[in-house]
Amino acid sequence: MTADPSASPPVDGTLLTVAPTGAEHDRAAVPAIASGPEELASTAAACQAAGAAMIHVHARDEQHAPSLDPGLLRECVAAIREASDLVVQLSTGGGVLDPFAARLAVLDTAPDSCSLTLGTLNFGDDVFHNPWGFIQDLFLLARERRVVPEFEVFDVGHLWTLRRLLDTHGLPFGEGVHVDLVLGVPGGLPGTPQALMAALAAFPPEVTTWSATGVGRSHLPVMATALAAGGHARVGIEDVTTFARGEKADNVRLVQRAAELATLLQRPAMTPDQARRLLGTR
Repeated sequence: MTADPSASPPVDGTLLTVAPTGAEHDRAAVPAIASGPEELASTAAACQAAGAAMIHVHARDEQHAPSLDPGLLRECVAAIREASDLVVQLSTGGGVLDPFAARLAVLDTAPDSCSLTLGTLNFGDDVFHNPWGFIQDLFLLARERRVVPEFEVFDVGHLWTLRRLLDTHGLPFGEGVHVDLVLGVPGGLPGTPQALMAALAAFPPEVTTWSATGVGRSHLPVMATALAAGGHARVGIEDVTTFARGEKADNVRLVQRAAELATLLQRPAMTPDQARRLLGTR
């Protein structure tokens, strides 16, 4: 049985997540990425003012290299909470080559939410490993730590893994099931409206909320389709480094544009408090 997106209960507003850093871009090539606790804190405050309610965090060290160091992650979480009210979601993907133990240890740094990728895939020239055993470990540890997972779906087959996970272990902490569709990664779903709608048709009925992320040039069509279909959106330099042809992006402007579109569609951006109620975070 699959979910009928049109039958989902109405959502009061739009959850906008900002992903200001990522683990793939080089700081020299993309100087606008937020790197380190201070930059993440100032970015969080500015993006909240622009309409974001959640921040998806990858930490960078003093040399701007991606890091899963627990001490650095704690500093980033504390700095963001000091500067903003955003829901703090930590990436458990890290870089595609990070070891499983380091990815699990992210949950020891007290995030509100975490990403949980539902399968292995080719990720550009690399392989992003997420075997079934690791998926289960991450799910169960998130529930033990009272962290709300965001189930990241890069391909339609990942939704069958979600079905298996819920059948095996029940609902996650928060009692809801929040999915983020990531489209446009080489090796995953193409960044098209048709691919997004095909993924929606395969949702398990337990899915309560969902968002979409369009990578690169798919950013705008994916965001527009998601908001028109009743979903939410993730934006930020992790996913798109240009604002328009020949114009570099910055995180605040990306959030502002998403908030303007949400308002135009009469689903204005949620506050962080509304997002917490929606997701069931602590």
